[in-house]
Amino acid sequence: MKILVGLSGGVDSAIAAYLLKKQGHEVTGATMSVWDSSLPVPKIEGANACIGPKEKDIEAVKKIADFLKIPFSIIDCREEFKKVVLENFKSEYKSGRTPNPCVWCNAYIKFGVLPEAAKKNGLQFDKFATGHYANIIYNDDIKMYQLKKAKDLKKDQTYFLYRLSQKTLSETLFPLGNLTKDEVRAIAKEIGLPVAEKPDSQDFYCGDYNDILQFPENSGDIVDKTGKVLGKHKGIWNYTIGKRKGLGLPGGTGDPLYVINILAKQNVIVLGSKDDLYSKSLIAEKVSWGSVTAPKESVKVMAKIRQQHAPSQAQVTVKEENSAEVIFDTPQMSVASGQSVVFYKDDIVLGGGIIR
Repeated sequence: MKILVGLSGGVDSAIAAYLLKKQGHEVTGATMSVWDSSLPVPKIEGANACIGPKEKDIEAVKKIADFLKIPFSIIDCREEFKKVVLENFKSEYKSGRTPNPCVWCNAYIKFGVLPEAAKKNGLQFDKFATGHYANIIYNDDIKMYQLKKAKDLKKDQTYFLYRLSQKTLSETLFPLGNLTKDEVRAIAKEIGLPVAEKPDSQDFYCGDYNDILQFPENSGDIVDKTGKVLGKHKGIWNYTIGKRKGLGLPGGTGDPLYVINILAKQNVIVLGSKDDLYSKSLIAEKVSWGSVTAPKESVKVMAKIRQQHAPSQAQVTVKEENSAEVIFDTPQMSVASGQSVVFYKDDIVLGGGIIR
């Protein structure tokens, strides 16, 4: 089988390519070019982020391809990445929301633009593979492909992949789904992979997000729940729900205060106590049911509101216009609009949506 593997320059995608070649497949590597050179270069030395100048990563991909003796191509995804990921990132922060760029990048760039652009560039392949920690199964009972959690739950990345369509799931391979990170590192060391010790990518961007946002200062009030003005902010995009440090308040304010609401239209940041951060329910929009047919009745799920958040029991009811109401058995802390809520049943990802 001919397989195109998305190579990032890291150990995971490299071992995915290695394992597929070892199985006898004809493997070709492809890496995305997404860096917008109009952005300032991050000042953090040695940071390993997804977004930034990619000279070192390209060099790493070359070494990996040479080591594995596979061809590779650099695919220009800059324009699509800017429109789909960066513009959404800026629009969401400007609206007082907290976006998750990795969700959009995976759904529309890595698993959409990249393989399609590769085909237009003349690359021929039967399947597309990456180094994500996830699994795909085919459920004969419902005749659908389903996204399933990885063996290594600490590294599981299904939260970022819930928007993958049936077509994408049918054309995708995740060779690392049944391996742990330690096992992947061990294979890399055993074969002498040149990036065996390379640290994992840590964030979307390692610099100041204002490098990307580039908004002019827009000061406004910081208030408590009663509307009392406590201080001033320089832009609502500098705050996220649950933020406690760096609020820009004078000292001696008493009990710890947290951001509990961001009122974009009023240009106001609202502070409250930790208890004020808990929510019993949420509304999700742009809901995608990638692995099952959209339920017509309320369903019990395990819902996850952030990648590092433990899933919690909840009831999901589908509403109009691809929205859903999620009611938790136990109130959840720091539910943030713009983030994703993802629905699980056992190890299967049912779907998810953007918190409104």
